[in-house]
Amino acid sequence: MTVRLRPLEEADLPVFEHAYSTRDGAGEHQWFGFSPPGRGLAEMGALGPHGGRLTVTADDRAAGSAFWFRREWGPAETSWCWEVALHILAEQRRRGLGTQALSLLTRYLFDHTLAWRVQAVADAANTASQRMIIRAGFTREGVLRAAQWREGRRHDQVLYSLLRDDLPPQP
Repeated sequence: MTVRLRPLEEADLPVFEHAYSTRDGAGEHQWFGFSPPGRGLAEMGALGPHGGRLTVTADDRAAGSAFWFRREWGPAETSWCWEVALHILAEQRRRGLGTQALSLLTRYLFDHTLAWRVQAVADAANTASQRMIIRAGFTREGVLRAAQWREGRRHDQVLYSLLRDDLPPQP
């Protein structure tokens, strides 16, 4: 299986809107309720200085989305990093696709931006995502207690990071 990242295309929008419009499609740890339908490419596929979204493909077919957005840990000019997230289509999960996509996204961000740190967050109960993040080379940093509101209650989140110095050399 060949995994790649590419810009979001108009044809991807109905696939993702349909897939993520239910709890089963979004996944039990990423279901935040319904969102407005019909969001266009400009809203869903924006690439900009503060974040973006790419389509994850497996053998040239849309298999999910890779996101990144800016986080700040102090003065914005000197203390920012990227936070990354993946949504893999339900039928594509548990095939190693997420690990490959996360590695590709991290490499892309280090190659094309000045970020020194990329971080990822996973629900404390989502052990599959946590294993995937670790397989992609990230280091567990700690638990963010009651950090996320979802489905009527607070959920702990686990913070991971990968520093530019941690990135293995390219072959």
